[in-house]
Amino acid sequence: MSSENVKIFDTTLRDGEQVPGCKLDTSQKLVIAERLEELGVDVIEAGFPVSSPGDFNSVVEISKIIKNTTVCALTRAVKKDIEVAADSLKNAKHPRIHTGIGTSDSHIKHKFKSSKEKIIEIGYEAVKYAKTFVKDVEFYAEDAGRTDNEFLARVCEKMIEAGATVLNIPDTTGYCLPSEYGEKIKFLYENVKNIDKAIISCHCHNDLGLATANSIAGIVNGARQIECTINGIGERAGNTSLEEVVMIMRQHPDLNLDTNINSKLLFDTSKMVSDNMGMPVQPNKAIVGANAFAHSSGIHQDGVIKNRETYEIINPLDVGVTESAIILTARSGRAALAYRAKKVGFDLTKNELDLVYYEFLKFADLKKEVLDEDIPIIIKNSL
Repeated sequence: MSSENVKIFDTTLRDGEQVPGCKLDTSQKLVIAERLEELGVDVIEAGFPVSSPGDFNSVVEISKIIKNTTVCALTRAVKKDIEVAADSLKNAKHPRIHTGIGTSDSHIKHKFKSSKEKIIEIGYEAVKYAKTFVKDVEFYAEDAGRTDNEFLARVCEKMIEAGATVLNIPDTTGYCLPSEYGEKIKFLYENVKNIDKAIISCHCHNDLGLATANSIAGIVNGARQIECTINGIGERAGNTSLEEVVMIMRQHPDLNLDTNINSKLLFDTSKMVSDNMGMPVQPNKAIVGANAFAHSSGIHQDGVIKNRETYEIINPLDVGVTESAIILTARSGRAALAYRAKKVGFDLTKNELDLVYYEFLKFADLKKEVLDEDIPIIIKNSL
């Protein structure tokens, strides 16, 4: 049975760039946009054109060079925003306008000082207006995670009526539990008239560390687009991590879901974004962190040396990492020492290894990590 396709909507250049200190210039955005197309993302959210001349120009220039991927521009449900976005997308081969408004009680009362009926009216008019410029219009119901499901269903139905092709259901504050978010998506599929005319999209934030889990719960319950960023960068605690959701689907074929992503480019793309944004990737970051395929515990090292799958569910080559790393520390065993010694040209016998290992432990207690250049010194002092 062939897998159903889940579209990957990458917002690294919009939501990701909102991180303090991560501002990119247009030339950097162009390099990353080209890589995102090569990676296989379906949609690139290139910016928020009305927010600044620089953002407008970046969307214009990205639209010129992207050949197959949809280029998307964000707006508020404001006519001027939509006009500026449409202007910035004139050169895009596959343009999308992404417009919307807050739908939770909190947003309606405190942010807009409005009513539910008025919010639906504003959203409806925004989608209708955006449709006069482009065929592909995505509507976001900001703070959908904290929006009453019955009202959210009414909003979605009205936006489909206005012509929305995609319905974005953001967990804007990262509040939802996966069970709650999954149920929300399921409720919409079961209660929105003409839901088959639009794709439901997940846009989950990571305030409670649940962005990836919520996005997976969303697609399990029928969503067919995930909005995410490289390295999970984004507002506050970040967004759903592109590399995580892609590899979860690939490692769980029973989900019968997959993407168009070339996973072998994930590690290199992660490094490209990190270098350009000056945003280091935490070493223990899933999939692309420096320690994702590194082993320092003796028990783990012995298992991985015998058979990689004992402690690795992903082949590092599948995400563009050359090989697993056996890190020598005071917690390493004889198997790891023998393995690394052989890598630098020393094929130790069992008796030699016993002598060298005793010296190795004394050396390792003085250093956080034993490096390749340390091994010949340890062997010389032992034999």
